[in-house]
Amino acid sequence: MQRVTSPAVDAVDRLIHERIRLGIVSALAVNQQLSFSDLKKLLNTTDGNLSVHARKLELAGYIACKKYFDGRTPKTDYRLTPAGRQALERYLNHMEALIRAMRER
Repeated sequence: MQRVTSPAVDAVDRLIHERIRLGIVSALAVNQQLSFSDLKKLLNTTDGNLSVHARKLELAGYIACKKYFDGRTPKTDYRLTPAGRQALERYLNHMEALIRAMRER
């Protein structure tokens, strides 16, 4: 079976489209900031999985990471950047347009 694609489908932001990364940016869009532990619990994922996906979003400039110590305990907090908020908005608009187009068929 041949894979059918369209420019609209191919234009989906693949960085955000992955489940864990979409969860990260969505959670940060409705919270000013979240800790690594909070995101891990919320997304029901492992330390390694969350670290890898958060790092990709950070490298893209979609999220910002703040590392600090609370006494002797290392802490990591994340927040959505303005670029990340814009990327999520574009992604959501794009997905809504795809859904509308499919329903109109």
